[in-house]
Order: sequence, then structure tokens, then C-alpha cells
Amino acid sequence: MFVSLERLADKLYRRNPREWRRAGLANREAAMDRLFRTEHDWRLPEFEQRRGIEVMRMAFASEFTGDRVAALIAGMGGMIQTGWADRSELFIMDELDPQALSNCARNLEIAAWKLAQSMDESGAPLLLSNEIGTDGVRNLSFEREIGKMIGWLDMSAQVVADKNRRVVTRILQSLATAVFLPVK
Repeated sequence: MFVSLERLADKLYRRNPREWRRAGLANREAAMDRLFRTEHDWRLPEFEQRRGIEVMRMAFASEFTGDRVAALIAGMGGMIQTGWADRSELFIMDELDPQALSNCARNLEIAAWKLAQSMDESGAPLLLSNEIGTDGVRNLSFEREIGKMIGWLDMSAQVVADKNRRVVTRILQSLATAVFLPVK
């Protein structure tokens, strides 16, 4: 999941170098290191320790003057981490909320739409992403990367929901066939 998020950040910084410059960073690599090689729990100081969808909203606010790529990626990362119950590793027996995972996927769909549609006052995109080349060929690599994350979250939500239903079914089956034990 976070590999796709890192790929998305790299693509966005390549198309929008002004964003890492707004953060006062020397280059794209420094911006990537700040997001993916620094321990911050997806709470960056410039976002006043906010996390998740609060920070994602900043990326699309026309009055925001900071690094929009960092806001979008840190917001997505924090939201996904919250959906995973703030775990950095997942195991088959971990209890997760399937609705939270599904909500993360829906929020990523909204973010993909906003990424393609959000404009500043002059009509220019807030962040350059998908494009149609001069030859008419569409570059939808941003949508594809977000689509991978959406698919992974939807699949995870379904697996967790199915696991929870199986547990409930086993408990009901056990109760239905249980034998009363003598009490002295």
C-alpha cells in the first residue's frame, strides 16, 4: 500500500516541483525523504500535527500556500494508518474495522477526482497529474496508482468482513450443538 503511495508522491513531485520548493527543500529527493524516510506518524510539523483527511483537505484548499503534495500524501498515509487501527504491520488474526477500510477507499476515490478537477482562481490545476499529450494519448498513471490502493483497501475490507462473518457463524454453530455440562 505504502509503495503505491510513495510512487504517487514521486510522480506528483516530478510534475509539480514548485511544491517541494514551497516547503523550502533542496530537491525532490529531500521531499520524498521527509515523507517516507523520517519517523513522523504522518503528522508533519507544518500541518500543526494534524493527520488524515484534515490534511488531505488542505491539499485542495485554494488558500493553502504550503506543499500540496505533502498535504495530500501525508493525509492519505495518516488516513490509511488510522484505517489499519494505527498498526504498522498487519497479521491475519488482527481485528480491523471493515467499514473504516471501505471509507478509506471511498476517500481515495474522492481524492482522485479532486486531483483531476481542483483548480485555482485562474483556472490552472492545483496539482498537475493526469494529462492528454499533444498526440492525444492519455496519461492516467496517477489514477491507476490510486486505483491500486483503492482495490487493495476494498479487498482488505471484504476479507475482514468475511472473516468476521465466519467467526460469528462458528460461534452460533458451536452454541447450537453445545451440550449442557453438569453443575454441582
